[in-house]
Amino acid sequence: MRIVSSGFLDLGISVVNNLLASISEWVSIDEIGYLESECSPYCESIEALLAEKHVAAVVRKQNTAFITRMCKREDVLLVDLDDPYGNTGCVIMASGEGKRFGCNKLLANFRGEAMITHIIRSTNSIFTSRVVVTRSREVAELCESMNTTYILHDLPHRSDTVRLGLEAACKTDHCMFCPADQPLLTVDTITSLVMAAKSVPDSIWRPICNDTHGSPVVFPKKYFQNLMELSTGKGGGYVVKQHPESLRTLCIDNPYELMDADTQEDLNILAEL
Repeated sequence: MRIVSSGFLDLGISVVNNLLASISEWVSIDEIGYLESECSPYCESIEALLAEKHVAAVVRKQNTAFITRMCKREDVLLVDLDDPYGNTGCVIMASGEGKRFGCNKLLANFRGEAMITHIIRSTNSIFTSRVVVTRSREVAELCESMNTTYILHDLPHRSDTVRLGLEAACKTDHCMFCPADQPLLTVDTITSLVMAAKSVPDSIWRPICNDTHGSPVVFPKKYFQNLMELSTGKGGGYVVKQHPESLRTLCIDNPYELMDADTQEDLNILAEL
């Protein structure tokens, strides 16, 4: 394969300049590889595009100065298509008593099946390890029927649920703590959070909608010990508040994704959407 510099200098830079001048906020490039690295003016035009637009680009796995510099930009989210999710664990928090609901809400009917089945299905085939932590024998039996790992316990506090789940997922680089009572939480949001955590590995990631933070939350390994040592009754949110400098957010459009079904009325509202 022979590099034809005039193609980049005469046509490529002109196309990029037109994109820079366009009203569109987004640009798609397929693909960027080693050929571009031989033409510095074209590389500079691509970097100018990255500074001004939202760019979705396919980048070849090659060790060139241009590609390395581009991928290490602080504003770049890099997704490895060969390993998009990395070594990430998932703890499904299913130990709530459902006092406001009046019964075990995780077994309540949502669109024809128990509500907790939604999050079990939505987290399939993403994580290195995944565990449901529950105090409900009925939830444990449902997990068995869905071939899903669970921990059945009788400890009273939220911090106990966090610790038990993390003990099962401690050999991972990140861990997502996922509520079991958000029946409209999407696979897209879950996978986007995991991919973001893999790309920016030292940050805590959580979704946000209309300036309101929500769950699930992904923690990097450096905070696992903090989570294991939570005071009685504390949850992962305590660690987030202790380390605001590490928090990164994923913006989502639908506020109902982050809505907990705390009451039967909540569940009815979500079921109708």
